[in-house]
Amino acid sequence: MLNVAIVCGGDSGEYDVSVKSAGQVFHHLDRKKFTPFLVGVSKQGWVCRMDGKEAPVDKDHFTLLLDGQTVRFDVVFNAIHGTPGEDGKIQGYFDMMGIPYTSSGVTTSALTFNKSFCKKVVASMGVRTANSVHIYRHTQDPVYAIWEEIAFPCFVKPNNGGSSVGMSKVIKAEDMEAALQKAFQEDEEVLVEDFIQGRELTCGVIRSEGKVIAFPVTEIISKTDFFDYEAKYKEGLAQEVVPADIPEDISEKCRNISIDLYEKLNCRGVVRFDYIYSNYEFYFLEVNTVPGLSEQSIIPKMACAYGWTMTELFTRMIEECL
Repeated sequence: MLNVAIVCGGDSGEYDVSVKSAGQVFHHLDRKKFTPFLVGVSKQGWVCRMDGKEAPVDKDHFTLLLDGQTVRFDVVFNAIHGTPGEDGKIQGYFDMMGIPYTSSGVTTSALTFNKSFCKKVVASMGVRTANSVHIYRHTQDPVYAIWEEIAFPCFVKPNNGGSSVGMSKVIKAEDMEAALQKAFQEDEEVLVEDFIQGRELTCGVIRSEGKVIAFPVTEIISKTDFFDYEAKYKEGLAQEVVPADIPEDISEKCRNISIDLYEKLNCRGVVRFDYIYSNYEFYFLEVNTVPGLSEQSIIPKMACAYGWTMTELFTRMIEECL
């Protein structure tokens, strides 16, 4: 039996989603192979919660004292969305501890978490991306700089973040300042992107038993103005069609692009690539290297459509990282 630390929480607006993802992993993990431990990570401290008990984690060794016994972990299941679990910080810590983990490594995580830098790298690989402006809190006259490059409508989002927290769709220029302030509440950097009219498609990719596998392509149809945080996690506000109702050649192209990016970006574990499909072209939006695994999340639905149970998905993730 392997001791598995399911780390969750973090220090971003995705805290609650992370806890839900970890709860699903804990519930579905194969007890014949693994002994799971829920480890909450935040600036307030690292705490393991088991059977109504709490035990502080010794960060010098990533161990804990439970009922007088020292518990050492064989593997980490990373369920932290946002910082420090998706940006490379906690990956560096576990590398130094010599403990394998289920997500991408330091460099890949840091690059892909920065939406602007990642878009530039992906564009260099021949994949289309939306025109965008990357601004910092200290940038002088950011609104003027945006008007020079971006047309309306456009999207304003934190450059480092996920789950559409702090994101706005801006229709007219006079709403830009409020959208920037909302995004800057979540991050020191903001990305402003052209709006591309099209269908929102997403593809999950995983490496298992030495083979890179693309799950069925999914279409996201939001009942709100765009696929924001509320639409993602409030029932009834979005429809996720798995597999997407698109011709097979388009689906195959999406899967092939995603597999190619997975390998070229050196991803590990399960990741999800998001696109806008417009005028027979795929426009890369972002890659989620620690995608949601809650009941409402897309990856579990993709895995189910592929023929895997959640238990099989989580088992394959752990076995691959080992």
